Amino acid sequence: MEPKTKSRSDSEWHWWLLVTAIAILVAGAAFVTIWKNFHELVPNKVPPIRRPPDGVTQKYSDALRVSTRFFDVQKSGKLVNNQIEWRGDSGLEDGKDENIDLSKGLYDAGDHMKFGFPMAFTATVLAWSILEYGQHMEEVKELKHAQESLKWITDYLINAHPSDNVLYIQVGDPDTDHKCWERPETSTEKRPTIQINTSYPGSDVAAETAAAMAAASLVFKNQDASYSKSLLDHAQKLFDFANSYPGVYSKSIPVIQDYYNSSGFVDELLWAASWLYHATRDRYYIDYVTVMHGNAFASWGNPTWFSWDDKLAGTQVLLSRVNFFGMDTEMSIVENMNLQMYRRTAEALMCTVLLPPPTNKKTNGGLIWVNEWDSLQYAIASAFLSLVFSDYMFTSNTPYLYCNGKLYEPMDIRAFAISQADYVLGNNPMNMSYLVGYGLNYPRYVHHRGASIPVDANTSCHNGFKWLNSTKPNPNLAIGAVVGGPFLNDTYIDSRNNSMQAEPTTYNSAFFVGLVSGLVTSSSVVRSFT
Repeated sequence: MEPKTKSRSDSEWHWWLLVTAIAILVAGAAFVTIWKNFHELVPNKVPPIRRPPDGVTQKYSDALRVSTRFFDVQKSGKLVNNQIEWRGDSGLEDGKDENIDLSKGLYDAGDHMKFGFPMAFTATVLAWSILEYGQHMEEVKELKHAQESLKWITDYLINAHPSDNVLYIQVGDPDTDHKCWERPETSTEKRPTIQINTSYPGSDVAAETAAAMAAASLVFKNQDASYSKSLLDHAQKLFDFANSYPGVYSKSIPVIQDYYNSSGFVDELLWAASWLYHATRDRYYIDYVTVMHGNAFASWGNPTWFSWDDKLAGTQVLLSRVNFFGMDTEMSIVENMNLQMYRRTAEALMCTVLLPPPTNKKTNGGLIWVNEWDSLQYAIASAFLSLVFSDYMFTSNTPYLYCNGKLYEPMDIRAFAISQADYVLGNNPMNMSYLVGYGLNYPRYVHHRGASIPVDANTSCHNGFKWLNSTKPNPNLAIGAVVGGPFLNDTYIDSRNNSMQAEPTTYNSAFFVGLVSGLVTSSSVVRSFT
């Protein structure tokens, strides 16, 4: 009986195997061709990274020339090459009560106080701006000016640190100062000094000063090696002081709380250690921010707003630089993983400013809104960080940032930074420039003692208040001042008595100098500051 199925002969098996093999080869060849064509076509389908145009942008170069002048307006001490005709020598006796010279430095805002915490922060941001965008500043002949302004502060900070565990953090009595309205050149009130030490610690202000000196040491490294080394020595000693004697300076010294009350110090420790790593390449500092204290201090995944009181966002962007550019090939897996966490948190901040509300809060005119007091500080600071981060992406050829299902290019992040800069320069519902001296319509009643009093006026502490209450515009131009800024409804009341909106600060100017410096022109940022 024949079987129900017929078995193949050897020759039939050979034929079937041959056909199958040929089919596989043909299919494989087709797959290889398709794969090859895919890889040839995809690069042509994905556009190259859009980059900003070359050349100097006039409005930002003009804004940079104006904004750097405010540091000259705020100078204390024996002035050198004074470019502000209504300013003269002042504060020459500062520090004499402690037999130290604290005559230099900058007055904080519209008053005559020297608060070490925001002054050091001003120096750190200005140094960072020079390190990232010094070549842009040089394009418009402002680099030397910025460096001189930075050195005026760091000279003061060096003198304010006479021994390892002592740092003078204030000159002047704010209660007395705010009861007076007079020019700094004619002030005769006592100006006592305040220090932190091992009995009255202040890790926040000590670490911020360390950050300023470490960053500045990089600025001056190739110009004055001895000065740079001195700054770095002070920075390392101040960091050790801050780390070894933990404490919030405004709790140690409660009288400060009404002015620059610190919310904590762990952000400043990370910020200082990050700058010291860039300045020294000492692995201790990268271990400090990653393995030793990253989990406890860094608040990964929770972006915050960069300001004189909160340095976490700045730290996250600064450490992203290490991750973007792979500056240290000897890092451990844990160090690299934690650096990635800093970058991811910086990316979260970028997403916060890029995504529409309610992810963030903006005025109808497009200004990032965080707080009604000094509202521009947060917008300008966020714009500066965004610009720096976008330039890290450009330089590292990183094409996209992923935010909640949407891809953003570095040009999108740069566009946000431009929107905030342009708002300050007049593209806002008030059609007002909030940079004094830029454009035709800017605040004329800036809350600033020296700017409000004629040079030839004979005033003392109390009778100078007639100039505060005068209905006439300021007789002197506080050029380069970035005032507090608008309300949430994009309005601004130009009144000297409106200190909430009309008072400028040095750190606002430092942020804005960095922002417009980055926008002056376009080029790759340096991969290493050293």
